[in-house]
Amino acid sequence: MQRSIDQKQHFEGKKVLITGGAGFIGSTLGIRLAALGAQVTAIDSLIPEYGGNLRNLAGHASEITLNIADVRDQHGLNFLVRDHDYLFNLAGQTSHLDSMTDPFTDLEINCHSQLKILEACRQNNPKIRIVYASTRQIYGRPQYLPVDEKHPLNPVDVNGINKLAGEMYHLLYAQVYQMSACALRLTNTYGPRMRVKDTRQTFLGIWIRNLIQQEPLQVYGDGQQLRDFNYVDDVVEALLLAATHHGLQGRAYNLGGGEVISLEALAQLAIKISGTGKMKKIPFPPERKAIDIGDYYANYDAFKQLTGWSPQVNLKTGLQATLEYFRAQGRYYWDEELASGS
Repeated sequence: MQRSIDQKQHFEGKKVLITGGAGFIGSTLGIRLAALGAQVTAIDSLIPEYGGNLRNLAGHASEITLNIADVRDQHGLNFLVRDHDYLFNLAGQTSHLDSMTDPFTDLEINCHSQLKILEACRQNNPKIRIVYASTRQIYGRPQYLPVDEKHPLNPVDVNGINKLAGEMYHLLYAQVYQMSACALRLTNTYGPRMRVKDTRQTFLGIWIRNLIQQEPLQVYGDGQQLRDFNYVDDVVEALLLAATHHGLQGRAYNLGGGEVISLEALAQLAIKISGTGKMKKIPFPPERKAIDIGDYYANYDAFKQLTGWSPQVNLKTGLQATLEYFRAQGRYYWDEELASGS
């Protein structure tokens, strides 16, 4: 409760811009910020292949201004960043496979557009506080576990390379131009409003859909790959802390889950919570095996020590809430007509 009061003091009446604001994490963040009294503008291209969905902001039109725009539009960015106090930069192309089949689009969105955003801020609003959503993917295949921020950076796909470049641009601008920018390296984020119609955002999304539609959960290989997960509310909390704590500028920090679990055990847990379903192990598709990172879980002590953050929602509780949401709302996420007309 005290933390909510402190955050309200930071954000009440402030102007906040969220790129990717109609997406999974962006919309959840926007709703939280609006509740704290912020004036929220969400930027989203609503391109079908990416995460934006109008349903994510349903019921919040009076609290959140949605600007349908593309972060590749420099002129629009120059106008949008003006007079804002905070920028949560969540826009990006997240599909690892798409980055390998269409590397130039990934480059454009995850590199070129990030420079456009930073230049728009430098030239039009250099005092804005920026938090960039980076990814665990920049580490590549772990050399040791848990992975901390000292771990070598060796991405295994085009998406990881471009996300690393996007992160480095933010840290460089913080160091060279004294702009207030930091990055959070997100691990597997899940929860209500996540993309569930395919695996472009996370495999757990399609698992949730399959449970509801009584389809098997496909687990690649032997299912013993280890992962950690963050429920979206915990990630939103981390983003808010990153925006308001001094001393984080010019650096990147890991987030991570409180539980480490194999994919086979995760599938079994999800089936148990759902009360129905089955798991099916299948061989790795060659294109996925080539860029699979194996086991991964993070050490997030650096961020915890500076901000006090740690994940509060355990997997069982988070999966229950996610299943409940999509049992009620799922048709707006996988039915194309409903999704486009939300």
